[in-house]
Formats: sequence, structure tokens, C-alpha cells
Amino acid sequence: MLTHTQIWTGIDRLAARAGLSPSGLAKRAGLDPTTFNKSKRITLAGRERWPSTESVAKSLAATGTSLDQFVALVTDAARQGARMLPLVGLAEASDSGLFDERGFPVGPGWEEIAFGAVEDEHAYALEVSGDALLPTYRDGTIIVVSPAASVRRGDRVVVRTGHGEMMAKELKRKTGKTFELKSLNPNQADRILPVEEVLWAARIVWASQ
Repeated sequence: MLTHTQIWTGIDRLAARAGLSPSGLAKRAGLDPTTFNKSKRITLAGRERWPSTESVAKSLAATGTSLDQFVALVTDAARQGARMLPLVGLAEASDSGLFDERGFPVGPGWEEIAFGAVEDEHAYALEVSGDALLPTYRDGTIIVVSPAASVRRGDRVVVRTGHGEMMAKELKRKTGKTFELKSLNPNQADRILPVEEVLWAARIVWASQ
């Protein structure tokens, strides 16, 4: 018998397989974007809420996934256990309370997404919205960030400043005084930030596209 957790993990893995967040999967399936949100999986009274057959069917159709393939995702998740990463929109990531001083995800406001192998226990996912990062990342792209990964010249990184700004850039060069950052969108200017303005920089280790 499949459990509540296994079914929801299967949906998370279906979304990840399509390069989407759970809300992105719901939107692609023509459902309310919050249909698969973590907050919808347990009622206010603490009872388990299961996804409807209709929502699952629409999601399979939207991703071109057969029922057998979905069952494989569910049973594989049950056998192996899916690694769940915290997920939030890149546009919302600058909100206070989502990261500690080391750049580790903390506090409420995070959803979750199923993901494969990643060794960093503090890794998290960000969902890109809009066209600001084209052509590198399009609207709906999921990027996985590893705070533990070393950051080198040429890496794509997420940078948090002391002013609360959160940005995705390419690291051109880091000196004792500055971070030189190349914009991923050629229509946007590159940035040079004083080292003291940068709270942390973490490497992007995977993107869904």
C-alpha cells in the first residue's frame, strides 16, 4: 500500500523530472499554482490531504508521462528515498529570515522539491521568474545552489549583499578588495562589489534546462 508521503514524493519527482517546481508543474497542468504546495498536503486540523486523481492525470498529460512511469517514480522514491531540497523563488530569496549568516536556508517560507544526488546537506533550490536572466536561465528554471561548494572564477553564483540584494551572476574575478561579477543577461551591466558588501557567495551546481 502506498503512503501519503510516497505519493507526494512521486509528484515532487515528476516535477523535478520535467525541470519544474511543484507550483510550476501545477501551472503547466492548468491547475491552481498552489495545488501541490507543501502547505496543501496537510489540513489545518492535521489530517493528510491527498492529491486528486484529476490533478495527477492532468500532470501526467502535461509532462507526457505514462501511468507506469509515474508508478516507477513513486516506487523508486519509496525504495531509495528522494532527497528533498528547500525551494523558494529567486525573487523572494532576498526576504529576511530565509538564510542565516553563512548562507544556509533556515526558517519558514520554503517549499520542497525532490532532487537526486547532492552531497551538500545545506543545498537548496531557487526558481527563476521572468526574463531578467535570459538567455542563461528562462522563466521557471530551477537552479540548485551549494553553499559548501568552492567558488572559482567562471562559476555561476548566487550572491547576497549586506543591503539584502540577491543576485545570480558569473564570478569574473575575486580580489582582496572586490567581487567582479558578470551579468548572465548581456543587456545588463556587470557589477563590481566591495568585498565588505558581500555577505556570501554560493555556487550554482545544477540548472533544470
